[in-house]
Amino acid sequence: MFRRSITVYRSIEPSCSAYSEREFTQAPKVDLSCLDSGIRGRKLFLEISFKTLPPGDEEPTMIDVSQVLDLQARTVSLWHQQPIENTYSGLWQLVCQQHAFNYQLWHQEDIARSVDVSDQEIACVKRAIDGFNQARNDTIEKIDDWLTAQLAERNIHPKSGARQNTETPGSAIDRLSIMALRLYHYREQLERTDADADAEHLTKVRQRIALCEEQRDDLSRSLTELLQAIMAGERIHKTYRQMKMYNDPTLNPYLYQSK
Repeated sequence: MFRRSITVYRSIEPSCSAYSEREFTQAPKVDLSCLDSGIRGRKLFLEISFKTLPPGDEEPTMIDVSQVLDLQARTVSLWHQQPIENTYSGLWQLVCQQHAFNYQLWHQEDIARSVDVSDQEIACVKRAIDGFNQARNDTIEKIDDWLTAQLAERNIHPKSGARQNTETPGSAIDRLSIMALRLYHYREQLERTDADADAEHLTKVRQRIALCEEQRDDLSRSLTELLQAIMAGERIHKTYRQMKMYNDPTLNPYLYQSK
């Protein structure tokens, strides 16, 4: 069974009354037929949703890190209650899409470490992980491409002597996405009532939550400072292509030699 998921957005343009539909990047096609019905039944995959965007939904002129944090925290909580939906447009559609791939990766990684699934099911999960990871990296690049386009549109160029960071804003947003997932699942641990969730366990969880929150705050502050420096021409921004070889049938020797 192949399941291809598509999210379509309907936007009402301020200048007209007609709907215009835009179709964005599809989720990776993943073969889940080898998973048992219990695993297949988990809410892990994007589903078709149609949403109407409000008039005047404009692109931001700069990435607001506080809005990134809010989007990631709200959606990870919501997606544990209902199927994944991406109701955003433009930059925020990309941020949400990238977060959705991380969400699905997180839960597939949980399954991959289960001891009560067959080797065939593990192989199926591993292929799903590869697909979602590739899509996640592709979307990081798209976020950085969005910023590149914004800089060009505003005629912002690096000043003489501008320095370059080892990490792009898209990569930092990806790390914040993973941190939002980590915080959600650590806080979920505090709700456990089974025998293994004793006082020692809960103390350890609270300590890790505090550390995660500190790291999230450090990273979000650093990202804000980086974005400000890029917009001021004090830092160089470039999109770094991941160029993964293992998913390319023309570059992975195990794939092209098996033909």
